[in-house]
Amino acid sequence: MKALILIGGFATRLQPLSLIFSTPIIDFANKPMILHQIEALTNIGVNEVILPDSYPPEVMINFLKDFEDKFEIKITCCREIEPLDTAGPLALAKEKLVDGSGEPFFVLHSTVINEYPFAELIQFHKSHGGEATVMATEVDKPSTYGIVMDEDSGRVDRFVEKSADFVGNKFNAGIYLLNPSVLDRIDLRPTSLEKEVFPKLASDKLLYAMVLPGFWMDIGEPKDYITGQRLYLDSLRKKASTKLAAVPRIIGNVLIHETAVIGEKCLIGPDVAIGPGCVIEYGVVLSGCTVMQGAHIKKNSCILNSIIGRRSIVGQRALIDRMTVIGEDVHVSDEANVRGGLFLS
Repeated sequence: MKALILIGGFATRLQPLSLIFSTPIIDFANKPMILHQIEALTNIGVNEVILPDSYPPEVMINFLKDFEDKFEIKITCCREIEPLDTAGPLALAKEKLVDGSGEPFFVLHSTVINEYPFAELIQFHKSHGGEATVMATEVDKPSTYGIVMDEDSGRVDRFVEKSADFVGNKFNAGIYLLNPSVLDRIDLRPTSLEKEVFPKLASDKLLYAMVLPGFWMDIGEPKDYITGQRLYLDSLRKKASTKLAAVPRIIGNVLIHETAVIGEKCLIGPDVAIGPGCVIEYGVVLSGCTVMQGAHIKKNSCILNSIIGRRSIVGQRALIDRMTVIGEDVHVSDEANVRGGLFLS
C-alpha cells in the first residue's frame, strides 16, 4: 500500500520553529511529527510514502533518509511548482499512487496526531464498497468541515464547509483512504478535497466516514501543540508497556529522553516532554511544556505552557509562560520574564 502525506503550505503557524525546519520535521514528543505517522503506516504494511512539497525536496528526503532505511519504506517527494491545496497534490503524484494493484491509498494531513487506527480504517473501507473513506472526530461545535452521515452505514450524506447552521457533532479529522478511481475526479491544478472532491463523492453516495476512536488534535499551532502533547502523553500512559518517566518529583504524564540530564530539586509535570541531550539544572519547574533536543534550562527557572526550541538556553531564575514559543538557538537572559510571544533570537 501507499500513502501521501500533505506537507505543503508556508509553515507560518508554528513560527519561529518552522523558520528553520519544515513543520512536519519539528519535534513532537521527542521525534519529528511526520515520523509518528510514518511509523504507524509501516505497521500496517504501507511500503511507500509520497510527500508533495513546495520547497526543494532534498531537505526533507535527506532528513528522512535514516528513517527510510530503519523502517524499510520508500519515501519520495514530488515538487509543487505552485501550491496545489489538498487535492492537486494527488493529481501531481498520480503515477506514483497508481500501481495497477487497485489497492486504496492513504492521504494524511501532516500535523494531525492521534492513535492512527489504520487497520480498522482499511477494514471499514473495504466493507462498504464506496470510493472514499474519511475519518471523522466528534466535537461539540464543528468549526471547519462538518460531516452529516448515516449512523448505521457510515455513508456521508453531506460534507459541509464551515456553516453557521448546526450540521452535527462530527467533522473531518484529516485522514483519508481513497480508491485509485478518485484520482480521475481531480485535475492538476490548485483544488481542494474538502471543498470540491468530497462533496461530489457524497452527492454520488460514494463517500463514507468512520468515527475516529480515541483522541485527536491538529498540532499545527502552539496552543494546539501543547494540548495535543497532553492528549498524546495520556494515551501513552494508558498503554501498559509504556514507561514515561522514572525520576523523582514527577507529576502526571512526563516523557524524558534517556540522554537528558535532570538536576536535583526539580519539579516536572504534568504534561512535559524533554528531548535528547537536554540539561535541566537544579530547582527548575516545568509544566505543560516541551523542551526540545539540546536545550539547556538553567537553575531555578520556571517554564509553563510553552515550547523551547532546539539548543536554546534559558537563563537562571527566568519565567516563561502563556504559550511562549522560543525558536532554535535562542538565549533567554537570566531573570527574564516572558509571558507570551514568539522569539527568534
